[in-house]
Amino acid sequence: MSESDVANRLIDAARECFLNDDYHRVTTRQIAAKAGVAVSMIRYYFGSKDGLYEDMIRQTLLPLIDAVDQLSLNGDWDFGDFFELYYAAMQRNPKFPALVLKVMALNEGPGKNVIRQLLERGRQRGSYRLAEIQGENIQPDDPKYDLLRIAFVSLAMFPMLAKPVFEEQMGQVMGPAFLRQLAEFNGQILKSGLQNL
Repeated sequence: MSESDVANRLIDAARECFLNDDYHRVTTRQIAAKAGVAVSMIRYYFGSKDGLYEDMIRQTLLPLIDAVDQLSLNGDWDFGDFFELYYAAMQRNPKFPALVLKVMALNEGPGKNVIRQLLERGRQRGSYRLAEIQGENIQPDDPKYDLLRIAFVSLAMFPMLAKPVFEEQMGQVMGPAFLRQLAEFNGQILKSGLQNL
């Protein structure tokens, strides 16, 4: 087993454990057993349970942030593309929005700084793109951008957090086709809101 394979197995095992239980109840022994490696490998690769937790969050969110970076560098996109990327990433990890909420709102686990860093990266990219769209110099601390950012996070996270309730009420699964429609619709909402700023 290669070194990267061991580290990846630990990250996958940690993701499963932390998504299914509270941070303080998950032990390094549980994670190591699920990964099929010695518990000492957690210290070797990540330094501690906290280090593994932070890396698990980073590895789960980075593909989404990297994809957003690529969209931001290319002028041929709209807000719906961002929603579609987020919904697709969350479908692969359906319990992850709840984990992010626990970290940010309840201060559970040590991952708050990691999530803040990644959100700040997206915030800076988004402000530049917003300035391009509106044809003016909008800085990341401009109230216009904050309104847009909060609306985006709300429209992105809530459908995934409340997905089981919505599916029960609608009598259908919010699968990829439905989420693409929702992404396009939410993109239009943001675009329309921008015209009134």
